[in-house]
Amino acid sequence: MNSLFRSLRSHWLYRVAQPLPRPFHTTAPLAVVKPFLLSDIGEGIKEVQIIQWFVEPGARVEQFSKLCEVQSDKAAVEITSRFDGVIKTLHYEAEDMAQVGKPLCDIDVLSEISPEDEAALGSTAEQAGSPSSPQQPQKAAEKHQSEQDQEPPAVDGPPRNRHNSLATPAVRGLLKTLDVDIRSVTGTGKDGRILKEDVQKFAAARSTSSTSPQSSSPAPSTSTPTQTETPITLSPIQSQMFKTMTRSLSIPHFIYADELDFTALSRLRMQLNNTAPTIKDDSKATPLPKLSYLPFIIKSLSLALSSFPLLNARVFTSSSKPSLIFRSSHNIGVAMDTPQGLIVPNIKHVQGLSILDIAAEIARLRALALASKLTAADLAGGTVTVTNIGSIGGTYLSPTIASENEVAILGVGRKRVVPAFADDGEVVRKEVMSFSWSADHRVVDGATLARCAEVVKGLVERPEGMVVRLR
Repeated sequence: MNSLFRSLRSHWLYRVAQPLPRPFHTTAPLAVVKPFLLSDIGEGIKEVQIIQWFVEPGARVEQFSKLCEVQSDKAAVEITSRFDGVIKTLHYEAEDMAQVGKPLCDIDVLSEISPEDEAALGSTAEQAGSPSSPQQPQKAAEKHQSEQDQEPPAVDGPPRNRHNSLATPAVRGLLKTLDVDIRSVTGTGKDGRILKEDVQKFAAARSTSSTSPQSSSPAPSTSTPTQTETPITLSPIQSQMFKTMTRSLSIPHFIYADELDFTALSRLRMQLNNTAPTIKDDSKATPLPKLSYLPFIIKSLSLALSSFPLLNARVFTSSSKPSLIFRSSHNIGVAMDTPQGLIVPNIKHVQGLSILDIAAEIARLRALALASKLTAADLAGGTVTVTNIGSIGGTYLSPTIASENEVAILGVGRKRVVPAFADDGEVVRKEVMSFSWSADHRVVDGATLARCAEVVKGLVERPEGMVVRLR
């Protein structure tokens, strides 16, 4: 009996000593969502326009993958990713205005989130809830089920996903001019890119369909057509031009104009272009580009600025007492007409460049401007501007100082052939061009501007003097 009792007691103690079974559970992986902030792209730009997205929610990206292309008031820039991950949310659509310092998109990455990123997420993280909450999966499943139960509303017209609408800024300008919705046009270019021909064909088809006769339509009215007004939002470049020109009204302009004899320079330019010299390198000979008048004008201006540094200065008004800041480098801006609007890149250190160097730099900047690929460095740091409106038309003009960092601007008119009297009284053929100057009359007096203009005139009319002063 005692042995039976001891046996039962030892068996009971063994069962009690065994650990109780625990339910099996797993921890859901923690996904880190980092906001991709639009960083400062320079020149005090506060906002940019989204031209096109290269990604969409759910797309996987790597470091330096292209996310989107944005258009500032100066140039188009491609934004690339700084880390690997999966796109979760796009905070803007094409043609929206994005603020510098705000999130462009959210990227799901497997790394620790920084305090700055956590603060940028803000209320989005609070609304998402804690991922460790046991009720979160159930609520998400219920929400997903309720969304599936709801019938999607019928939408007439083209799809509203604009992330796949690829078009250059020039095409987007044409879309606005013709009042065409980019989502209504089918692109025939590479990767579905919308071309100018696609927009023109769509507009022509729309016009044909709207003017086609209808059997049940009433007879055309003979009353006078009413005026229609269509509001169009300014492009980023137009918006910046609006602000800049409005600020320029506070600058009192002094205007000075004169007519220059281009006969000798025209003859020299023709000789240089006809001889077609080459730059001999160690490996090959490179043909020189055709020279226009603009490199000669820019070099003449730089040589004159060496004698009149005031016109290369800028006004400093941030302190209580205004002052002038003199600058050693002649960074001469060249106004360029592009499909997106007026762009003024500048040629750096003109005082140390030859006329051939200036011509090559003008060609480089013009190609980038037409392709909307100018960088912030190409647009920043200008000290004085030359606008060659004469390449389009016009004789005299009144150029406006558009930059707060400049005190002078030179406008060049169209070259003309006129009869003139030589020293012996004979009538001769002359090629002339009008130069129109504007200066900030707060700091530049008329005599200083006139003397500088006379130096430029002498160098242009007698180009051999320009050669002597080249360094």
